[in-house]
Amino acid sequence: MQSEQKIKVALATLGCKVNYCESAALDEDFRNNNFLSVPFNSFADVYIINTCTVTAYSDYQSRQLIRRAKKINRMAKIIVTGCYAQIAPGDISRIEGVNLIVGNSQKIIIPQYINNIQNNSVTVMVDDIFAQKEFCYMPVSRFTERTRAFLKIQDGCNSLCSYCIIPFARGRSRSMSLDKVISAVTQFIQQHYLEIVLTGIHLGYYGQDLSFQSNLTYLLKRLIDINGNARFRLSSIEPREITDELINIISEEKSFCRHLHIPLQSGDDNILASMNRDYDSHFYRQLIEKIMDKIEDIAIGVDVMVGFPGEGTAQFNNTFKLLSDLPVAYLHVFPYSERPHTAAQKIYPKVPDKTKKERAATLRNLSLLKREKFASRFLGKKLKVLVEQSKDKKTGFFKGFSDNYLPFLIQSKNNSIANTIVEVHAEKFADGKFYGKISNG
Repeated sequence: MQSEQKIKVALATLGCKVNYCESAALDEDFRNNNFLSVPFNSFADVYIINTCTVTAYSDYQSRQLIRRAKKINRMAKIIVTGCYAQIAPGDISRIEGVNLIVGNSQKIIIPQYINNIQNNSVTVMVDDIFAQKEFCYMPVSRFTERTRAFLKIQDGCNSLCSYCIIPFARGRSRSMSLDKVISAVTQFIQQHYLEIVLTGIHLGYYGQDLSFQSNLTYLLKRLIDINGNARFRLSSIEPREITDELINIISEEKSFCRHLHIPLQSGDDNILASMNRDYDSHFYRQLIEKIMDKIEDIAIGVDVMVGFPGEGTAQFNNTFKLLSDLPVAYLHVFPYSERPHTAAQKIYPKVPDKTKKERAATLRNLSLLKREKFASRFLGKKLKVLVEQSKDKKTGFFKGFSDNYLPFLIQSKNNSIANTIVEVHAEKFADGKFYGKISNG
């Protein structure tokens, strides 16, 4: 008797690390329930698009993936979930081929619904995200083809930055219980993950909603107690949430990566006020200088937005000067994208697209200079690098990152170094990465 053929499921993910954590949990659930996970560009019975809506271009990418799936297999069932699905289920329902639209709070139950999807109809499962009071834990024990583990410990955001749609897509801040965080981290360590990235929509809010008095620094102290050989990395964290205590922990404890990603958005105080950010440029400058003074060789990354309504030449120049002055390692540059539901829709004057592109290019060039200047400090030195499982396709060298987020290509014939932390001699920096060899040969 011929065995029953497994249902092929293809999953595509857009957006932030939180989305990737949730997609990894879905993928694991599919595998555990006898589905066959296949690459998104291959023939599948079910296509799932875990969407992003942070910019208008993210929405466009989501729609393109839906159409690509339908082109690969006209008879496939198509499920759309994530932030774009939460914000615009009506728009998505009008795209040919979509069968199921699932909001962020229902994402966890997608595997249960696959067998009940009707090909010729659209089902919408999107609840009021602001009614969600509890953290939705989507367990994941492994990350396919990844050397580091990602753990979502927080969801949602209580801030209402005037440009940002994410609170409307993710709801209010909710935290994973301390016990569950400890349990998940322990499991990752037992499975020999050597780097664990703690992530969230607004990571610094962690613990504020828990009945047990907790916060991010308390959690980090608890993680020190259970750590084996793993190192911990924090995803993006807001300026006001970087306390002296947090700085001291990263400075004193070797298990925490010397790397922080700290959004700035603008270096002009009037623009920051219009954005409804809770700091000014002076506060940000002092914070960066304090961190650099306390944590030796730390890499600081910065989110910065160009073209926010009202940003003239003088305002942009203030941003450029601040970023030029600060010893940060790299910039993530984003042109402002007008989003529904946000207060910035009503702020004028608008900045022309051409001007946005020019300013973005200027800051990206500055970022290249920042990367090179930061990297030059380590040329000829030895750094501890986590070696990834996959090799660089162009050179055949091993890939990896130092704890302070410097990318490495490592020449070695020893395949056993994959998924280990090794000391690497930084011999050359070119094309945005170091080339090096293991110090002991």
